[in-house]
Amino acid sequence: MTDGALKEASIVHIIVVGCGRVGSIAARVLARQEHSVVVIDQEPRAFARLGNTFTGKQLQGFALDREILTAAGIESSDALVAVTNGDNTNIVAARIAKEVFRVPIVVARMNDPLRAEIYRRFGVATFSTSQWGASQVVDLVTRPHVHQEQSFGSGDLRMIEAQVAQHFAGKPVTDVEVPGEIRVASIVRLGKAVLPVSGTKFEAGDIAHILVIASSLDKLSRMFGWK
Repeated sequence: MTDGALKEASIVHIIVVGCGRVGSIAARVLARQEHSVVVIDQEPRAFARLGNTFTGKQLQGFALDREILTAAGIESSDALVAVTNGDNTNIVAARIAKEVFRVPIVVARMNDPLRAEIYRRFGVATFSTSQWGASQVVDLVTRPHVHQEQSFGSGDLRMIEAQVAQHFAGKPVTDVEVPGEIRVASIVRLGKAVLPVSGTKFEAGDIAHILVIASSLDKLSRMFGWK
């Protein structure tokens, strides 16, 4: 997929590196969404977490081994998710996917906030371990247009950063707000952050920081034309 976006109606190929709690849950959810999923793990017993209904492929081996990655189909992969317990393994897997195989969407679990910020700048979506880690993995893979900055509670409320859709240029900020569901917290325009007030309108190129409840992410996606 040349634009790096996962089309909702398409069956795409996703590699999940690490079959721990987060990786196994994310793999099951993505497989249920009818994506093609391959899970890589060195420990054969880890695959038991996938359950008997998992429709994807299980591949035992070291995820940094080129032969293993090739067997997993990385050369035609649309996304790679690195969620092992080690930051270093996740970082290297993410770099190989992004720099060597040019995988459009790369997600990595990274507990070091400084390294996480560096890799986000290079196009690797990162997150840290939490109760809602698996659901965030799915969001990062299926909604590559948005970058989640913070979560509140158990992930029920999200703060995301997204470029404002072109069709909203010149329209009031309130056009994307839904009481109790979606609110624009701030706008970054030409590098300067502003707090929207009554009558504030979007301009082309604006970056919006939006508070949205998790169940309304699909609604926001439809507004912005991401799905």
